[in-house]
Amino acid sequence: MKHDHKHDHAGGCPHDALNNKGRVLLFSIVLNLIFVVIEFIYGFISNSTALMADAGHNASDVLGLLLAWGAVILSRKQPSQRYTYGFRSTSILAALGNAALLLVASGAIAWEAVHRISQPPMVASLTVIIVAAAGIVINGLTAWLLMKGSKEDLNIRGAYLHMLADTAVSLAVVFAGAAMFYSGWYWLDPIISLAIVVVIVAGTWGLLRDSMKLALNAVPGQINEAAIDAYLRQLDGVTDIHDLHIWGLSTTENALTVHLVMPGGHPGDAFMDSVEATLKQQHSIHHCTLQIEHGTTHHACSLAMTGPGRHRH
Repeated sequence: MKHDHKHDHAGGCPHDALNNKGRVLLFSIVLNLIFVVIEFIYGFISNSTALMADAGHNASDVLGLLLAWGAVILSRKQPSQRYTYGFRSTSILAALGNAALLLVASGAIAWEAVHRISQPPMVASLTVIIVAAAGIVINGLTAWLLMKGSKEDLNIRGAYLHMLADTAVSLAVVFAGAAMFYSGWYWLDPIISLAIVVVIVAGTWGLLRDSMKLALNAVPGQINEAAIDAYLRQLDGVTDIHDLHIWGLSTTENALTVHLVMPGGHPGDAFMDSVEATLKQQHSIHHCTLQIEHGTTHHACSLAMTGPGRHRH
């Protein structure tokens, strides 16, 4: 049996990338925390419950950024005897928590908006416009900083969606504030809030689904299990494979274990190194364990479920 101990993560998330993500998240946390305080103060001064409610929503975003930042910090910790994979999976928990926070915040906004439709309160429209415009700049800048990392890291994607949703909220609030300023149609505020909630929930659903799958050790969405199965079966000397398991170690790293039936015996370290390199470079598998068997006995899988290429005996 060959176990891949090379944790350089060449195809995943190297330490310099982790450091960059940590710095971006920390800067975003400080920037958004300052804005939350300013927005709440101006909401109180202008007697605008809309601004104060949005400040509360933005506070949940700061918590989401803290979750993402904490996961990045923990993922740097080296494995131990108790936690043999380190704390990489905290990024999965952070992505799941971010999705839950977005849905809870959306529910709170919708609840408030529904109650405001029948009796919309007067809003200090000019103050709302100015503060919301500042929100566009701050949330948009934060989203832009997180955009690159969101493409390959579900944890960062959760934080990115938080800030992108807030940018959309701030933009809509500016338009609503302008309309209310010139027309006095204060019912626009709750109507636009409900429309934004629909957009946020639609975008969050994918994040919730993907993070839940990773939390349940499902095959990551970007992994083509059938292609990996076919690749392993065509290797020289391999007559069959079974117990193929693929799961996410984190939001950026994937692991694989498989039994290779090779009647000719162990093919040598060079063969194993080649397989590991191909799995990493072509199939985004960053940590693999390959077990060689002669096929002279029946190896029963401890899991009852069977499926194509997964628990084949």
